[in-house]
Amino acid sequence: MKDDLVVGFDRALRMIAGVQAGARATPGANLEEAPLTPAERRHAAGLMRVNHTGEVCAQALYAAQAVLAREPRVKREFAEAAREEEEHLAWTQQRLTELGDRPSLLNPLWYAGSFAIGLAAGLKGDRANLGFVVETERQVEEHLTTHMERLPAADAKSRAIVEKMRDDEARHGAAARAAGAEELPLPLKGVMRMAADVMRLIAYRV
Repeated sequence: MKDDLVVGFDRALRMIAGVQAGARATPGANLEEAPLTPAERRHAAGLMRVNHTGEVCAQALYAAQAVLAREPRVKREFAEAAREEEEHLAWTQQRLTELGDRPSLLNPLWYAGSFAIGLAAGLKGDRANLGFVVETERQVEEHLTTHMERLPAADAKSRAIVEKMRDDEARHGAAARAAGAEELPLPLKGVMRMAADVMRLIAYRV
């Protein structure tokens, strides 16, 4: 557990400092930057800031859940998913820079809150822990699909990133389900959705 806390703390520091690295190339990196109006650029940046914040939250959730995971195979699931989520973090950070914008100013707060939620999920045991992953990734997949529809039509670079992220999130959820996830209660799913809606509303602007 001590090692997991150290890894989680290191990841938090790198996230707050904006230092992330990915083994995979950024999706859409070979595409030309399309001309966007100032309004389109602000809108695309707002959506990508939300996606970046979502990845900050994912890092915190997986780090906290790994701390309390009982079985080694479940810890490995979280570690593998966290590595890919860190790539998503790097991709969205890069795209925000290209759009001339910045991540959410509240990222340290988002990270702390998500870490606390991850610990609460982990206390329920591995099957509930995995169930939380399944529901989180299902909701994230839905929201990324919506973002693909809301992005400016000409912004193929952002769309390529979001599409690849969506594919990865769906795979994370499927892996958690196959690992023995239990279904979460409907009221908890509703609370998770409301919390995510609040995050999206604020992170789009701040």
